[in-house]
Amino acid sequence: MSDHKAPEPAVTEATGHVTRLIHGRSRDLGGFGVRRVLPAREHRMIGPFIFLDEMGPAELAPGEGLNVRPHPHIGLATITYLLEGEILHRDSLGFSQPIRPGAVNLMSAGRGIVHSERPGSDLHQRSRLHGLQTWIALPTEAETGAPSFAHYPADTIPMTRRDGAQIRVIIGEAFGLRSPVQCPAPALYVECRLEAGARLVCPEAPELGLYVVHGQVDAGGQPCPPGTLAVLQPGRGITVQARDASLIMLLGGEPVGSRHIWWNFVASDPSQIEHAKQAWTERRFPDIPGDDQEWVPLPAI
Repeated sequence: MSDHKAPEPAVTEATGHVTRLIHGRSRDLGGFGVRRVLPAREHRMIGPFIFLDEMGPAELAPGEGLNVRPHPHIGLATITYLLEGEILHRDSLGFSQPIRPGAVNLMSAGRGIVHSERPGSDLHQRSRLHGLQTWIALPTEAETGAPSFAHYPADTIPMTRRDGAQIRVIIGEAFGLRSPVQCPAPALYVECRLEAGARLVCPEAPELGLYVVHGQVDAGGQPCPPGTLAVLQPGRGITVQARDASLIMLLGGEPVGSRHIWWNFVASDPSQIEHAKQAWTERRFPDIPGDDQEWVPLPAI
């Protein structure tokens, strides 16, 4: 869920095969940190990706957990990918799905959907939560389509190992692997775990970014610290080298065109956002079965 109070990411120009570095900014949500990376004022999207938050890592005492009340979306697809912990997804289509590390939840909002993110089955024990939430802006023809939801267990996501790297292709096709995830936009999303000193040639894509979750890497000679998204030059197989054991995410693909974003709403036409604001205020979005007694109010900005 987007948070209007999240600090704006900082952008600096880079050198070599990296055009920009986007430095994520963290916000403490009562002991649970969220780092906002996209959108940044100077760089709004990479391919169809319009939003990137890193959640945690957080140490959770028994009884604590991520607890996001029902809220709406339009014009985007959410991809929830956990590295540690568990979240319970529920939505207005009637799906109730635990999300665990390595699995992929893809929810396409289309013309409108409501979902919540509640604590998982580990609520009553000490646990850790760490993951990434990304949004993909839907192609224009899909913005007003029917919402949908799909879950892909971790063992269905293809993985390979090569030269000190463990690679999982979450969305799209790369490194000789093709993901089964049916994405509504032409996207690429890859998890890469690199041993210290490992080198990896990035796949070519119309637009591609490299986000460092932990560790430190050089991308085409440009140092990239943790919490940084490096925007790579298109059309080049840029080499990444890990200075130490690192986890990076590659994301990008074909651009879908200019988009407006406000709170949890994304649209090519700003009038769609105004309509969604009114509909949420008047409670005209569908309810979540079994989770309809509270909701996140429309931000007063």
